[in-house]
Amino acid sequence: MAKAYVFVRHGGPEVEALVDREPPRPGPGELLVAVRAAGVNPVDHKLRGGYRRPGQAPAVLPEVFGSEAAGVVLEVGPGVTGFAVGDAVFGSTLTGGYATHTLLPAGVAAHKPGGLSFAEAAVLPVAAATAYDGIRQLALPAGATLLVTGVGGGVGGNAARLARHEGLRVLGTASEGKREYVESLGVTHVASGPRLAERVRALAPEGVDGVLDLVGGDHLRAVAELVADRTRLVTAGGKQIVAELGGSPVARARTAEVLDAVAALAAADVLRPHITAVYPLERAGEALRAVESGHARGKVVIEVAP
Repeated sequence: MAKAYVFVRHGGPEVEALVDREPPRPGPGELLVAVRAAGVNPVDHKLRGGYRRPGQAPAVLPEVFGSEAAGVVLEVGPGVTGFAVGDAVFGSTLTGGYATHTLLPAGVAAHKPGGLSFAEAAVLPVAAATAYDGIRQLALPAGATLLVTGVGGGVGGNAARLARHEGLRVLGTASEGKREYVESLGVTHVASGPRLAERVRALAPEGVDGVLDLVGGDHLRAVAELVADRTRLVTAGGKQIVAELGGSPVARARTAEVLDAVAALAAADVLRPHITAVYPLERAGEALRAVESGHARGKVVIEVAP
């Protein structure tokens, strides 16, 4: 019998449970995967609370937590090419990642490079791929100045590494407690809080060439004035606000090609998954609390024993 960590109805931590269930069966274009690791993300507890992504179908309860995972292919669905039983893979899940078994759509899955652990591969589809899409969308030339808000998080750290790899000067907003980590990325730390725009202008008097916002809200409004070309104002955290400001949300590609690209960058040590905590599936609730608290630095991972 397979196991999965689910929410049985919408609400808080009290609606979570580790349950037995039959493994899902792969349909056309799907892979059945024995999960070895799953990433934990803020959207996980938001979905538990009733949030649905734009275009996402209503929840079918109980729903398994987790949107990214890595593992070993157990079965290949009809029409799938390029994957075989026994392949080590990672990708976005169809049936949740906090589980011993999940389904991956073959179109949003990729082979795990041999140089990456399952835990490292599991955290690429959300944070690293979002960062990759955002940096590509901004398309700033080498030597340009990029401001990344919320640079101390999973997406922000990956975005900073990619931007530095492409020859950009990077300024990043984060709490004072994350200064050391931010500076280890080769990023100039800018403390969050009131009068943020003034602190950025002290470092970049003419403003910045682009903004990748990962915070939204008043933070996004404060930094929008720093970029003259609003096509270079991109957010993953404030879609409605950015539309009012003349910018745009990160356009997520969600393709196997993007996953292949971020995997290659991770294997080459350009992207370095910053995993700060690992929990077994039996302690999935603790892993989710660590992220839900808002104090997690780097990525939290759930590992599943073979």
